[in-house]
Amino acid sequence: MCSTRHSIFCILPPHILRAIAERGTLEERTAASRTLAVDSTFRAMRAAPMAFAAPPPTFAVQPAAKQRTIYTANNLQQLPGTAVATEQNPPTASADAVIVEAFDGLGATWDFYFDVFDRQSIDDEGMPLNATVHYGNRYNNAFWNGQQMVFGDGDGRLFKRFTIALDVIGHELTHGVTQDEAQLQYMFQSGALNESMSDVFGSLIKQKKNGDTTRSADWLIGEGLFTSEVNGQALRSMKAPGTAYSDPVLGDDPQPDHMSKYVNTYDDNGGVHINSGIPNRAFYLAAYAFDGYAWEKAGRIWYETLRDSALRPTTGFKRFAKLTVSTAGRLFGPGSVEQEIVADAWATVGLSVSATAVAVPLRA
Repeated sequence: MCSTRHSIFCILPPHILRAIAERGTLEERTAASRTLAVDSTFRAMRAAPMAFAAPPPTFAVQPAAKQRTIYTANNLQQLPGTAVATEQNPPTASADAVIVEAFDGLGATWDFYFDVFDRQSIDDEGMPLNATVHYGNRYNNAFWNGQQMVFGDGDGRLFKRFTIALDVIGHELTHGVTQDEAQLQYMFQSGALNESMSDVFGSLIKQKKNGDTTRSADWLIGEGLFTSEVNGQALRSMKAPGTAYSDPVLGDDPQPDHMSKYVNTYDDNGGVHINSGIPNRAFYLAAYAFDGYAWEKAGRIWYETLRDSALRPTTGFKRFAKLTVSTAGRLFGPGSVEQEIVADAWATVGLSVSATAVAVPLRA
């Protein structure tokens, strides 16, 4: 079960917002500065065990049953807001697109984890999935606060509504899965792994919903969030980290694709949204080599590694790489092609791991 001590996991990293606050138009700077102020407040609140006054979640009475509730904050900064859609009263096709997208995105995420990994919601105990839309005034972000999803509408100039990208919804909810299974500390390499896990499964949730194979998937995170004013495809590219955007206001995508380009910084909790590009590319390379549907082999290996008892809260890239190679051997056989593929993927991003890594039993 998820702890009462939560972090706030935002999809839009602070370096993008700061760039806008420095180089955008007055309207863009105002929205970015307001978003940074709100995010900063939430990050300060996360140090308190009971930062959020919402009651503890109730759990599903029946197994394998989705329980979704969508609220609207009516552009205020109040959570959870007013309920506008539930499992018993789902939104109609003509309803507010933001409400429909949030409801469907929560459902697609729940379906993915249940259908692929037999996981019953975020905590594997039937936790209801709640989300608040229309949060704040032109709020440029979406986040998971340990209890629910929160979506801003974007500023309308650089960013569209944050419900528009299914992988963003899957990304944020996966922070809850990681929180439940591994408690990866949200700083430096363990924090970058935390971000990478969310990118991996956010992408897989979108791929499964669209029926994409490793060859047809776009491997972009947040595709569709940018307006036409931005020179970029998405927030991040798992296939080619560092190439997602290059814009006069947002700046250049800073993600490295190899350990030789690792960014040493104290910014962004030690570069959690930046250095996640390295494990992201390793996953992409493994999935692409496996071919077919990425969730079947690569996704299974990464998921089982997330649940491995040897995955510590401070795990770094090297140890995580070894564990994925070990997991591949456990699932597909020592010395198998699958184990070699995973080892080769990590070697390509500068992390050499023997394909004969010692196996560690999975946590029950």
